Amino acid sequence: MGVLRAVVGRPLVAVAAVVAAVAAGVGLYWFQPWKLWQDETVRESLPAASSAPSPSAAGPDTASEPPAQAGPRTLAGGDLISHEHATSGKVRLVQLADGSHVVRLEDLDTSNGPDLHVWLTDAPVEEGRAGWGVFDDGEYVSLGKLKGNRGDQNYALPAGVDPDAFTSVSIWCDRFDVSFGAAELERV
Repeated sequence: MGVLRAVVGRPLVAVAAVVAAVAAGVGLYWFQPWKLWQDETVRESLPAASSAPSPSAAGPDTASEPPAQAGPRTLAGGDLISHEHATSGKVRLVQLADGSHVVRLEDLDTSNGPDLHVWLTDAPVEEGRAGWGVFDDGEYVSLGKLKGNRGDQNYALPAGVDPDAFTSVSIWCDRFDVSFGAAELERV
């Protein structure tokens, strides 16, 4: 017991212990390794279409107008490929009946990680790359934090974003600037 007290009593050892504890805390916060064992499953359905007025309620002046779009329409889609982490599922760019757009992830399966986001980008998806430097040079719109690393989920495009200006979707880790996985959007 006397040897331990003598070693811990030295100022250099005490400072080194504090520095090591702080470094361990920062490392745990930064990397969040426990997320590798935590899965978050989300099961969202596609947003419901707004109902169009019935013909009897519309009146005689609207008879010559074309009928409103009955429901959501897929504009583009693609399969997710793996980049830095094993990733699978499908991506669809969907126009809703009200004219708004959502990016829909279906059957998503990827690793959980710190600070994951869904990006709509104009960069091509490059297979075989480990996710580093893949989407750094192009334009992108962050659609928000990834809701879960598994399941089906929707991400609304902000008003004023032209969906035709973007060609791919990435599950992007903002903390480490790396793509976990991505899909090329092929127009339907």
